[in-house]
Amino acid sequence: MVVFGNVSAANLPYQNGFLEALSSELMGHSSFRIPISSQTLKTRTRRRRTAGPLQVVCVDIPRPELENTVNFLEAASLSASFRSAPRPAKPLKVVIAGAGLAGLSTAKYLADAGHQPLLLEARDVLGGKIAAWKDEDGDWYETGLHIFFGAYPNVQNLFGELGINDRLQWKEHSMIFAMPSKPGEFSRFDFPDVLPAPLNGIWAILRNNEMLTWPEKIKFAIGLLPAMVGGQAYVEAQDGLSVEEWMRKQAIPDRVTDEVFIAMSKALNFINPDELSMQCILIALNRFLQEKHGSKMAFLDGNPPERLCMPIVEHIRSLGGEVRLNSRIRKIELEDDGTVKNFLLTDGTTIQGDAYVFATPVDILKLLLPDSWKEIPYFKRLEKLVGVPVINVHIWFDRKLKNTYDHLLFSRSNLLSVYADMSLTCKEYYDPNRSMLELVFAPAEEWISRTDSDIIDATMKELEKLFPDEIAADQSKAKILKYHVVKTPRSVYKTIPDCEPCRPLQRSPIQGFYLAGDYTKQKYLASMEGAVLSGKFCSQSIVQDYELLAASGRRNLSETTVST
Repeated sequence: MVVFGNVSAANLPYQNGFLEALSSELMGHSSFRIPISSQTLKTRTRRRRTAGPLQVVCVDIPRPELENTVNFLEAASLSASFRSAPRPAKPLKVVIAGAGLAGLSTAKYLADAGHQPLLLEARDVLGGKIAAWKDEDGDWYETGLHIFFGAYPNVQNLFGELGINDRLQWKEHSMIFAMPSKPGEFSRFDFPDVLPAPLNGIWAILRNNEMLTWPEKIKFAIGLLPAMVGGQAYVEAQDGLSVEEWMRKQAIPDRVTDEVFIAMSKALNFINPDELSMQCILIALNRFLQEKHGSKMAFLDGNPPERLCMPIVEHIRSLGGEVRLNSRIRKIELEDDGTVKNFLLTDGTTIQGDAYVFATPVDILKLLLPDSWKEIPYFKRLEKLVGVPVINVHIWFDRKLKNTYDHLLFSRSNLLSVYADMSLTCKEYYDPNRSMLELVFAPAEEWISRTDSDIIDATMKELEKLFPDEIAADQSKAKILKYHVVKTPRSVYKTIPDCEPCRPLQRSPIQGFYLAGDYTKQKYLASMEGAVLSGKFCSQSIVQDYELLAASGRRNLSETTVST
């Protein structure tokens, strides 16, 4: 049997110094291929060449009406504020580290406001946590399985501003859960389009009698009443409790947690309910129940770097900004007064600007913090914010699997979180003859150091339960053509209880230094929406500080001239 493998940076030896290696482990990726016979390679190549032109037959749902929601209008207003801001007499040069969604968002909205962002990405690929790579066959594999919800107003505005709304493939308004007690069967929560929120969500829950009994539904509804009545203030006050603790405090049966919230916790933050802060769940439920299309899901129609990140880069460049890949920061060098003097890159280049933004994962920021900043309370509180490990698995099979949907599926497996047959859900990955399953392996802490073959073996045992008629762990049924395993030892920050006070505002106490990232203060926590919103808040802070930053730039220029 022919199998192609992949090894993540977590397994690579450190070759270029501790910081470079650890940064690669946090964000990077490297792979190799197990050798195969030339006969097999020729056969596979020939088969692909004779497959004919791509013909997409999957049917997507029309884009929902999002534009009249309060959150969408609020996000649109914030976007418009950058375009309508007074043009600066002298645009600020803002140096931004990290070309994930937070960094791209920061650069995009600063450019909209008339400034000149310089975006530096350490790797050779855009996207950060939504990065993807193309293998030797031309197939893409990604850092994660990314879903775009209707309740992501800033992300939805961003797509509209870039003119790429048509790149989102909307699916039917449902949540579909596997049934571990009935291998191969699923249970659905279907949200009727004829009802407004929250009635459509209530109807979906009441109509599902396979996962929760009526007494359990009633106790769960009663337990949720304080959150519905107390609003955002109540939600934020639950940060100190785990999901498991909150459920028991509200006298909600443990089976509700087991049936629904293990899957939901792993989907939201890659950890189990005994660790996840209840605030995270309540924020999601609040968005899903209060917005008619909040829980409606869309897949991107192709790989994120080309289909989402590049349009942002093109927009930035069209307004005079700059984006550079392979520009890894070695050190934040300081002036005598403790402010930033420049970013020193690993190739010895120094980059100066009027303002500086770190839009990397929090773990990388902590590695590069200057010693003189580490005891400042604003930065010291970051110690509690730690990225959670996650593994993304891609398996190409030799046949089209039948027991699946054109949708995101909650596996309810002990080892897997959510998964999708990307040969159905995504136009670029569409294949009428063979399935490609993309699966999130979580919680991953105990598996992140295991070999890829161990992870694939464990995944196949779980898939045997989801596809009992089509997949066997020993591959006596569907055969694996190839696989990729992408390990991210430090992904989104781990949303455990009492983290909320540690999340920093985007404006730091160091003049001219700002932060962006989903871990920074914004209401959408660790998500793509949170990353984009953090970039907007970061840009807003810089625009508000324009006079101060411009004056500081003039003063530094004057001092440089005098010293010269």
